[in-house]
Amino acid sequence: MPLPVRRLSASVRVGHVTVGGTAPIVVQSMTNTDTADVTATVAQVKELARAGSELVRVTVNEKAAAAAVPRIREQLDRQGLAVPLVGDFHFNGHKLLAEEPACAEALAKLRINPGNVGRGSKRDPQFAEMIEIACRHGKAVRIGVNWGSLDQDLLTRLMDENSRRTAPWDAMDVVREATVISALEGAARAEALGLGHDRIILSAKVSGVQDLVSIYRKLAARCDYPLHLGLTEAGMGSKGIVASTAAMAVLLQEGIGDTVRMSLTPDPGGDRTREVIVAQELLQTMGLRAFTPMVIACPGCGRTTSTTFQELAQQIQSHIRARMPDWKRAHAGVEDMTVAVMGCVVNGPGESKHANIGISLPGTGERPVAPVYEDGEKTVTLKGERIAEEFQDLVEAYVARHYARRETQP
Repeated sequence: MPLPVRRLSASVRVGHVTVGGTAPIVVQSMTNTDTADVTATVAQVKELARAGSELVRVTVNEKAAAAAVPRIREQLDRQGLAVPLVGDFHFNGHKLLAEEPACAEALAKLRINPGNVGRGSKRDPQFAEMIEIACRHGKAVRIGVNWGSLDQDLLTRLMDENSRRTAPWDAMDVVREATVISALEGAARAEALGLGHDRIILSAKVSGVQDLVSIYRKLAARCDYPLHLGLTEAGMGSKGIVASTAAMAVLLQEGIGDTVRMSLTPDPGGDRTREVIVAQELLQTMGLRAFTPMVIACPGCGRTTSTTFQELAQQIQSHIRARMPDWKRAHAGVEDMTVAVMGCVVNGPGESKHANIGISLPGTGERPVAPVYEDGEKTVTLKGERIAEEFQDLVEAYVARHYARRETQP
């Protein structure tokens, strides 16, 4: 089945990363550290970037946070980590950027929410201050509308207009339309203030799957700005993953979306990189990008009463994730590799043959041997207590033999 045809959007440079145009869909994430804590924030940015986040957003909510951003950038640069930083501004962004110009210089993009820039007579001047700073420093801007902080003046105006219609819309349709208009009007104001069309990215993030799909379809039909996708406040665990995937997969299949974030609520003390991995897996399983070798594993049944194949699949997946940064630097194309870890004779040999490298473990009552297949051919049969370690070594050897060694570091 052919891949979806991407909506043709403008191309925006965010640091060294291109968003939109013909560039690959970009994965991004956001820190949850206190930005004023330089050490903690640098450590988390590094974790997110190593996991594959191509842009990392940080909260800039107070003077201490704004002052910390240049130091964060300096430390990342010293460590050879060039991932672009995005500043997340609400309420007081115009003041912080004016007071800490080095903050604006250190950021690759400013995220501005039109609903939180200011109310009434303060809104337009404060928005203008931020746009003028972005223009002065040559920075990209994401006009980021959130349902929970929608411009109430705009919403009231549209509700009043709707009440005068012969056939009024449903109230939720008005809210969706207000979300779209807020983003488009914000972009139009930014351009009128001198920000280039090729400096603007739009987002209109809500927490309902059907609402998100409806809003982004409208945005895609009315503009050519690159669109940042994300279901805001998606939730925890499987609910957050399922909801985000359900919404974004529909839009991505329609060619809508240039950069994505999985806004997952981490478990207490949980790993923030989970949202990066899930975003990558969504794009890779849809065939839109390749990030890391995919591990194929069967779900298990009455033929696989042992937990050996689950443990091996988990071990191999963890090994690949840990090794991928080094593999990607050293071997071109390794992210396209598939590895099969199967649990019995029913589908094991067949699935293993279809993978680049695969192992078919013995099911309940089967001979205690595990044939390994490389590119469809059986190469060796493993047995004994060290099957996991030996198969891991075989995967390493396969990577070294089959994926060209890069001459220079990317």
